[in-house]
Amino acid sequence: MTAAAEPISELKLEGITKRFPGVLACDGISLDVRRGEVLALVGENGAGKTTLMNIIMGLYRPDSGSISVNGEVVQFRAPGDAYARGIGMVHQHFMLVPNMTVAENLALGLKDLHHFMRLDIKGAAQKIREVSERYELPVNPDAYIWQLSVGEQQRVELVKTLCLGAKLLILDEPTSALTPQETDDLIERLQRMASELAIIFISHKLNEVKALSDRVSILRHGAVVFNGHTANHEPSELAALMTGHEVTLPRNEGSGLQGTPLLSVRQLRVRGDRGNFALDGLDLELRAGEVLGVAGVSGNGQREFADALAGLRPVESGEILFQGRNLANKTPREIIDSGMGYVPEDRQTEGIVPSFSVKDNLILKDFAAKKFSKLSFLARKSIDRNAEQLKEQFDIRCPSTSTATGALSGGNIQKVILAREIARGPKALVAVYPTRGIDMGAQEFIHSQLLERRREGIGIILISEELEEVMNLSDRIAVIYKGRILKVLSAVEATRERLGILMAGLADTDPPPAAGASSLPAAGAAHE
Repeated sequence: MTAAAEPISELKLEGITKRFPGVLACDGISLDVRRGEVLALVGENGAGKTTLMNIIMGLYRPDSGSISVNGEVVQFRAPGDAYARGIGMVHQHFMLVPNMTVAENLALGLKDLHHFMRLDIKGAAQKIREVSERYELPVNPDAYIWQLSVGEQQRVELVKTLCLGAKLLILDEPTSALTPQETDDLIERLQRMASELAIIFISHKLNEVKALSDRVSILRHGAVVFNGHTANHEPSELAALMTGHEVTLPRNEGSGLQGTPLLSVRQLRVRGDRGNFALDGLDLELRAGEVLGVAGVSGNGQREFADALAGLRPVESGEILFQGRNLANKTPREIIDSGMGYVPEDRQTEGIVPSFSVKDNLILKDFAAKKFSKLSFLARKSIDRNAEQLKEQFDIRCPSTSTATGALSGGNIQKVILAREIARGPKALVAVYPTRGIDMGAQEFIHSQLLERRREGIGIILISEELEEVMNLSDRIAVIYKGRILKVLSAVEATRERLGILMAGLADTDPPPAAGASSLPAAGAAHE
């Protein structure tokens, strides 16, 4: 697989139609993108964006319609055909082999690095370093994929695609795993890259669409409902065109008063995948009926903290006191039975079993409960009733509850997970990046559900790198840095600028919190 011999001046789609059983995914879609411009492709989850891109990449064959590159009609039967014409895609769900290094992943896909039945790993590493330096995308060629954070894996996918010779770059939610600072940097790089590439930018973050793209195409129910210049439209207008109605993300308008302590984490020390202490003396307290936001740059211990709370990672020392009981190093089943809900970071591999139906995923934690099983046999009628009820309550959009959950859009998969966790009536809920990579309509719904649970007295730990999300939903915000809580601010005290400074590990120069506000000593001082 080598770089395209001829630069792409234009990619054009005409009348692309694709049907799946019970679903018209693409309904006569026509659009084009040229070298030197960024085309934003937006729409709700399930609108047909990813299906359309998979058609361009040769992963799916269209039922009708045509694709042309530089005026020549082409047929892509596999991704290799698309790459041969200089078209590359960074998928929202990464196409990486976890137990291989970054260099090995590149060598697998680049035929130039196949020599006498062996892979040229050194050559791959060198190519990665060259592309990383050229586009300012830092990647360690020797790191194993499983050791990397989601944000780091996203960079690996981008570098790999560029190494494979892409001249037209399709980016499916490229900033979904990035912090605000990283997002700003990536957008700046993409703007520079656009002078020599054509870019299709798929995103639910309309401020980014506005900042980066020249033109925007909006899909709804598999059809193009709008084409135009981005500069002529505000994000709120684009959101209304996406959903068919005005979208307003809810805010936490509570009094800020919390109930009794529910979860106390004391001096928690947990090792990361590389053997270092990813959490090094973390202290935190969650109260009933509050949303406690945890904000930080990716890789500062958020993943390990969530894993420890869910019983998925061993605790070296410290306590996780939940209603007075220490859950450190308890099994996931014991933690589930204690009343802790968990919405994981990676919904595809940790949140669901993709091949299982929607109705079976909705009972994953309760299949042995009396209402869902009798004499070791599943009670199918009860399972069906439960699924139909939750499908309606949580607006899960699927052809039927017998549909494989992995076939749903990202937003609907997230609704399945949230429905399962909330239906169990948890006393506390850990939500890790709950709206990553989903559209504004689904964000609006999920935010409303979280705030409703707060009003019911459930304590919620919200781990997110989206500052707007954390600030809109939280009663208090804890900033995590190098495995410790640097500071806890009330929602009133927290500003985007102040949180950004703390997330970078810098000293907080704002006036001290008002009396009664919760705060913890800076991590840097503790290390010194």
